[in-house]
Amino acid sequence: MKQQLVDQFLEIYGEGDQVNVYFAPGRVNLIGEHTDYNGGHVFPCALTVGTYAAARRRSDDQIWLYSLNYPEGGMVKTSLGDLAYRQRDGWGNYPKGVIQTFVSKNCRISCGLEILYYGDIPKGLGIGSSASIEVVTGLILRELMGLTDISMVDIALFSQLAENEYMGMGSGIMDPFTIAMGKKDHAIFLDTSDLSYMYAPLALSHEKIIITNSGKARVSVDERYHERRVQCRQALEELQRVIAIRDLGELTAEVFEQVQEMIGSPVRLQRARHAVTENQRTIQAVAALKRGDIFEFGQLMNASHLSLKEDYEVSCEELDILVEEAWDIDGVVGSRMMGAGFGGCTVSIVENSAVNEFIRKVGQNYKERTGLDAEFYVVETGNGAAVL
Repeated sequence: MKQQLVDQFLEIYGEGDQVNVYFAPGRVNLIGEHTDYNGGHVFPCALTVGTYAAARRRSDDQIWLYSLNYPEGGMVKTSLGDLAYRQRDGWGNYPKGVIQTFVSKNCRISCGLEILYYGDIPKGLGIGSSASIEVVTGLILRELMGLTDISMVDIALFSQLAENEYMGMGSGIMDPFTIAMGKKDHAIFLDTSDLSYMYAPLALSHEKIIITNSGKARVSVDERYHERRVQCRQALEELQRVIAIRDLGELTAEVFEQVQEMIGSPVRLQRARHAVTENQRTIQAVAALKRGDIFEFGQLMNASHLSLKEDYEVSCEELDILVEEAWDIDGVVGSRMMGAGFGGCTVSIVENSAVNEFIRKVGQNYKERTGLDAEFYVVETGNGAAVL
């Protein structure tokens, strides 16, 4: 892949200085959904698929960006003095946003860049493709500009800032953090309130992680995602009248029971209950994994889905059917919807001996019940962003 990308880079940009190649993975979150903006815990792992980028410095201040995934968009051309968001730049706004964020943080970006991107993350899976582009761009800036005081955590934070402030998306820290800091055969137990973390072994010698794409396109996700963030914030403000907390993630289920009557709306109560109980499930799931109890881990994944469906109301009929069909198969450890919801994918842990039956049966029954074709991806854990 490395030499192939360099060859394509030279074909597009021509000969010149040395070309370096970088990689940032995608990610999947095993449990802890919609907790990252509520100061709770998440438990994601990096994958082996992701975004590759070849890059070199220019002698002027021009920024030239090209994606092999979006050749119809042509070359995105701008300069260090003109990094404003432009709709016509499409995907190119993600790297532009990262460059703008570095500049705003007084990082010395001393010259322009030529970058070629190629991603092998399947479209529509919701496994961090935008954050992958952002983190690999941050890594390029650090390496080519000699920004030795910028850590991988800084790159994750700058990527989140670019997503929030430049792209106008209310994304949490989980995606860029996992992509920057991932470790093969491990998942990251991350406390999003203070970014403390630990690596937990995820050596699934007898199981596989399977992402199933429902084929149901997400509609108005940003709007509904924002609505839930607002509802959680309002519930937090109501609870803060009686208890000194900064985030919903600080509450145990028991304490929440005692103070929940302060939340003045049934819907806000449901949203807050999910944020609190999902955080507790994530803590319990990691403890179960440490004990080698993959069965309990799976049960907590299943409970996570029910909470996302009933309390957070971000599931949909198609995701529910995929999960129900998965639960009916012997050898499925756990299965739940993943990501923002309202369509998209499920994540399942399946015993090796049941993988073929899982794909056949779930696919067949899902087609019969919805008329849609599910797509199945058996994924592996990988390392975080790196220079290749």
